Amino acid sequence: MTFRWTAQGAIGQCRGMIPALAALALTTGLLFTATPGIAGEITGLNLNGDELVLRFDAPVSGASALVLDGPRRIALDIDGVNAPRTAVSRASVNSARVANVRQGQYSSTTARIVLDLTEPAVLASARFSPDRRSLTVALRDVDAAGFSSAAARGRSPIATPDTALVPVIDFARPPRQTHSITVPIPAAGRPLALPRIYGPAEPGRPLVVIDAGHGGHDPGAINKESGKREKDITLAIARSIRDELVKSGRVRVALTREDDRFLVLQERYGIARKMNADLFISIHADSADTSEARGATIYTLSETASDREAARLAARENRADVINGVNLGGQSSDVSSILIDLTQRETMNVSADFAQLLQREASPYVAFRPGYHRFASLVVLKAPDMPSVLFETGYISNAQDTAKLSSAAGQRQIAQGVAKAIEVHFARRLAMN
Repeated sequence: MTFRWTAQGAIGQCRGMIPALAALALTTGLLFTATPGIAGEITGLNLNGDELVLRFDAPVSGASALVLDGPRRIALDIDGVNAPRTAVSRASVNSARVANVRQGQYSSTTARIVLDLTEPAVLASARFSPDRRSLTVALRDVDAAGFSSAAARGRSPIATPDTALVPVIDFARPPRQTHSITVPIPAAGRPLALPRIYGPAEPGRPLVVIDAGHGGHDPGAINKESGKREKDITLAIARSIRDELVKSGRVRVALTREDDRFLVLQERYGIARKMNADLFISIHADSADTSEARGATIYTLSETASDREAARLAARENRADVINGVNLGGQSSDVSSILIDLTQRETMNVSADFAQLLQREASPYVAFRPGYHRFASLVVLKAPDMPSVLFETGYISNAQDTAKLSSAAGQRQIAQGVAKAIEVHFARRLAMN
């Protein structure tokens, strides 16, 4: 399961519509604070029908809930505990209206449980046990309008430290009064530091920015048998690509992250745009419900997904910015249209051309899936003036792919294929000019 927890740090400086969205994330982030001191850990999670039961190994300080739209989900924040160390078992989830349960550490003192909904639903009631070592939450159906109303209410406390039993709370009922709250916004923090540039010192050389997907508290996909994590694999491959390009001496290269840190999606391509990069490549490793799926795939930007699998991947990857309750990846259709309108057709065509070139040059080293080039509305590819691709190097859910992706030899082979494609790409661009 893929789960990202905070939109931390200053958002990368982006042009067009992005600053307004980044400001929204920073503003909302001020509202979500927690008190210090972890008491224990979530030791059990069971969802059966409409009832979710959470168990803890120590008394819980309190809890709150947040109904989120686009996609529909309910977030439960539990104060004073750590999230489970292992993923939620499918056997512990048995509900027609919940497609998936994810968990992670929202802050140092708060665990978050997210219910991905198949249909509109809200919390009907919430009840702590007298010793506050378990929490029982009930769900109920609502219509689309009721769900939107619940989402508009924002965060709602479920319990406070001095309450053990919580009465029924109707999260779908509109508030009786409307209040206006003014929140002072402090001065902007330091801008995100730009990464080091490797390679020839000549500024006229093309600059490639390699983005290692996931990182920090967001591990990305995880192989259930080996425990291999996507964030570690993508960083190792990104470093290998950097080394291969530096060895060739033909281009300059930078990494969005060189260590285990988390970046929101706008920061990733915002770094590349601020550095005036000539090409942006985001490295990932896919996952699937079946362990049989394997092979590499290349994605380029389109507001219309090329197939259901592309739509699924976009929904999963774009969740990077919804964990704090702010969906920077879920712009309205109007904003998305503006971003696409701002994107020169030439930029999108160049991205598609590079995708074909990458497959051709990397095929001796990388096994690609049939229909290797796919289209999706991926936030990380939405820079309007920079050719960008997302390279799913293989399936971490497949044993053979994982073995190659996590080995130094396999990472070197992938890097050789990517480096060859990059060199040919810029040679072609130079010849055209």
